[in-house]
Amino acid sequence: MSMLIVRNVAEMRAQIAQWRRAGDNIAVVPTMGALHEGHLSLVRVARGRARRVIVTLFVNPSQFNNAEDLAKYPRDEEADVTRLDAEHVDLLYAPSVEEIYPEGFATKVSVSRLSEGLCGAHRPGHFDGVSTVVTKLLLQTQADTAFFGEKDYQQLSVIRRLARDLDIPVEIVGVPTVREADGLAMSSRNVRLSETARKQAPAMAEALRATGAAIEAGQSVAIATEAAKAELLNVGYSEVEYLELRDAETLEPLSKLDRPARLLAAGWLDGVRLIDNIAVLPTR
Repeated sequence: MSMLIVRNVAEMRAQIAQWRRAGDNIAVVPTMGALHEGHLSLVRVARGRARRVIVTLFVNPSQFNNAEDLAKYPRDEEADVTRLDAEHVDLLYAPSVEEIYPEGFATKVSVSRLSEGLCGAHRPGHFDGVSTVVTKLLLQTQADTAFFGEKDYQQLSVIRRLARDLDIPVEIVGVPTVREADGLAMSSRNVRLSETARKQAPAMAEALRATGAAIEAGQSVAIATEAAKAELLNVGYSEVEYLELRDAETLEPLSKLDRPARLLAAGWLDGVRLIDNIAVLPTR
């Protein structure tokens, strides 16, 4: 059977009820479309964990604090449907803005602390938008498991916290970042890079790897991260919003590597905002 495409909660809930009666478990992969191999890796992991897989496709306006960025966000539902059908996805949920945010919608989900700093400091309101829409999608799909990429590590941390705090009965699963052959983290925004910028873009992943290795070898966190920022600016990035070492669980800033950590970065290249992160572990 080919993939079902539904655009409203009532129709999706009817299908979910049918699956539940059959004893099927359900996984969901929330996306904003413009699907690439990174998204498909989430789908494949989900397929290995559940009898039924739902992918959601919704470009969420409330998580964009820049109208131009929202307007430029790539959209190609026809291509997305072809890719998902080939992966044997059971149902694509592609609601309208009005379905997610009906007239009079007045509720916001906000996760404190984890959403502050890093991307939260540079994109005001972004994580409130993410938290609100993901909460709705988790409740609408009633999934047993939900899959998110580790590339958006702060987002993953926020979603884990909201599911725990709101007692949503879903397991949040993080899936390792998928990279291009040259190391660049896959992102729907990569298609907006010019040919020259695309060649410069992998410098972020290279800087993170080198910086993480230096910190693990005992170099000062402050010295290593400042050197990495300077290197990114030197190779063509117009701005480095942050390049920081944070506690892997709490995202608290770390001045020394004394616990499992994450090295996270965000920067602008050719008018495109790129993010990436890697695990950094203390030596025992």
